[in-house]
Amino acid sequence: MAADIPIIDAHIHLYPESELETLRWCTPDHPLYKQHSLEEYRAATEGSTPKGFIFLETDRKNDLEAGEKDGSGWKYPLMEVNWLKRIITGQPKPGEGHTKDDASLCVAYIPWAPLPSGAAVMEKYLDLVKQEAGESWPKVRGFRYLLQDKPNGTMLQDKFIESLKLLGRKGFVFDLGVDQHNRGRTQLEEVVEMIDRAHEGVPEDQKVTIIINHMCKPDLTIYNVQTSPSFIAWRTAIFTLSKCSKTYMKLSGGFPEMPESLRQRSPEDIFDAISPWMSVVLAAFGAPRIMFASDWPVCTVGVDDAWHKWKKIVERLCWMASFEDEEKRAIWGGTALKAYGIEA
Repeated sequence: MAADIPIIDAHIHLYPESELETLRWCTPDHPLYKQHSLEEYRAATEGSTPKGFIFLETDRKNDLEAGEKDGSGWKYPLMEVNWLKRIITGQPKPGEGHTKDDASLCVAYIPWAPLPSGAAVMEKYLDLVKQEAGESWPKVRGFRYLLQDKPNGTMLQDKFIESLKLLGRKGFVFDLGVDQHNRGRTQLEEVVEMIDRAHEGVPEDQKVTIIINHMCKPDLTIYNVQTSPSFIAWRTAIFTLSKCSKTYMKLSGGFPEMPESLRQRSPEDIFDAISPWMSVVLAAFGAPRIMFASDWPVCTVGVDDAWHKWKKIVERLCWMASFEDEEKRAIWGGTALKAYGIEA
């Protein structure tokens, strides 16, 4: 890619060693159970370090019921907001792996939010986030409640839809994380219904923008996509989701969905293997609505030099599609800035 095209990495996670115990998923035997801060990110992206990144909440421990009652269930997600504030304001605690020079790298961050609790509770929570974020509040561009491991029907509850409409009214995006590989077509069908209900009867300028994570986590182990019910269901859902102008897609999260043997192959071989999925995303959304995102450090599990490897895969997509510089600029950063409402 042209050296003068700046990169915005639209999906990374960061956490200091001192807060490992607050992560809901990260047990001491997990390969990511160690600090992942800006020092580590700069090392992982050396030679191509992006102009900026968008931080996504890292699934901290939470309790919806306790949060609704007295706010105590939101302790760790709010602690994460404080962590991002320290990065953005250049005020690290000792040993946290970031410096004042890193402050400008975070162009936006997406905290956790209790969407299943409904609009009234969300209002209270957003006030607390604003208070905790302080001067970093303008960089809060949206929220996420990870749905990939939640019971079927969670995103279709009335309170969840209320919360999505509230985010739209307030100009925040919703980052959507679902998992077709492990949860099947049901989650994708629910996503289509969720978006329809969240947008129904809402003025265009108040419809919540949905930014879809990791291509909906498709099953990249499939060999014959022409006859695979899983691939066909995923393809149908992707084209349906793309019909809504308020949806965007992240080119990210591929490595965990591949066979282990494929992860070890060259970027060129990997691209060839996953090109049916990449082609569908490109045909459905087009360059103006897809964005490069690494999902660092999750992408590193079982993959050497994962950040650069995924970058080369996306570069190959741009090459195969014969993109002009304008389209490349969109994928490598422009789409993310537009979708999240970030000033360039």
